[in-house]
Amino acid sequence: MNAVTPFVVVFRRECYRMTSRRIYLASTVILPLLLLFFMCTIFGDGQMRHLPIGIVDADNTATSREIIRNIASVPTFFVSQHYTDDVSARRAVQCKDIYGYLSIPKDFESLIMRGESAVLNYYYHYALLAVGGEVMSGFEQALIPVRMAPIMLEAEALGATEGSMQTFLLPMTSDDHALYNPSLDYAVYLTLPIFYIMFQILVLLTTLYALGIESKMGTARDWLQSANYRTMVSVGGKLLPYTLFFVVEALLANYVFFYWLRIPMAGSIGLFSLISVLFIIATQAVAVILYSLFPVLSLVISVVSMFGSLGATLSGLTFPLTSMYPIIQYVALLFPLRHFTEAMQRIIYYGGGFTSIVPMLLVLCLFPLAAILLLPRLKRILLI
Repeated sequence: MNAVTPFVVVFRRECYRMTSRRIYLASTVILPLLLLFFMCTIFGDGQMRHLPIGIVDADNTATSREIIRNIASVPTFFVSQHYTDDVSARRAVQCKDIYGYLSIPKDFESLIMRGESAVLNYYYHYALLAVGGEVMSGFEQALIPVRMAPIMLEAEALGATEGSMQTFLLPMTSDDHALYNPSLDYAVYLTLPIFYIMFQILVLLTTLYALGIESKMGTARDWLQSANYRTMVSVGGKLLPYTLFFVVEALLANYVFFYWLRIPMAGSIGLFSLISVLFIIATQAVAVILYSLFPVLSLVISVVSMFGSLGATLSGLTFPLTSMYPIIQYVALLFPLRHFTEAMQRIIYYGGGFTSIVPMLLVLCLFPLAAILLLPRLKRILLI
């Protein structure tokens, strides 16, 4: 009974502190819900539409205008500007006013009519990989008829029928089946991971603030005294209210993503919820570890910002981890997001069961154990 009472005292103390300052309400309720709303609406119908592009038409003929109409009819594109030369169009791409442009050279139509080689150039901004890939694909698809037109005209002049030209130009047809995301919806494979990347940063910053504000305000000794100077009880009782808030918000997010947005799920939602809870606890443990190592609030917030950014990079979401240098692959093991991402992919895409994610579960459990080992150091810091 004596072990329980101090825990309850610390828990009630933290609940009172949470209701006494608006920053706690913002970090534990308002910001997570705004993040969830943002992720539910950012991708719209799941496809990139109306990306601004430019046109440089130095030919200004019926053929060039027909090409421009074909480009404008592509749902991916929105022809926002016509330029007089390539220099101004390239400058607009560099300034991100447009994401690409098509350049139709002078005498393009006359070259085609004479049966000579004519070149259409298109340029796109590839620093933004997803947008650049969409622009490139849109240009390639829209310019296929232009590419085939001279061959078809020559074949027609030789007496070839439309059916034979089709067989000659397209001897093979592709039957594409997109695995795990048949609709090629960006929301399917981006919404959930990005939410948890941002959610991780909120959990880290909120936990750090809850710990660091005690030392900054000079109430750390009172906090420890309320737990009879039992560090595990004091830390556990303090962080439990935040854990409960974050767990409820994670479960709400999972419900919204899988039942409302209907993100495909091959495995068990219950199992994914379990890994989500462990991820939150592991992330809070990382905050305790970082504060124990860098016990200055202003400094550790900077460290956490760097940690969150590296976690997103080393999680394997933006670049395959297996293609990174071996030493980077080992460093990635220090980030809970890496193990959460691995478990998430096995559950959602491959329908993995409990046994398939046991290694990730065990590693996530190691983070709280590491935080417990650093509690004596944290206690010395708080008593200074």
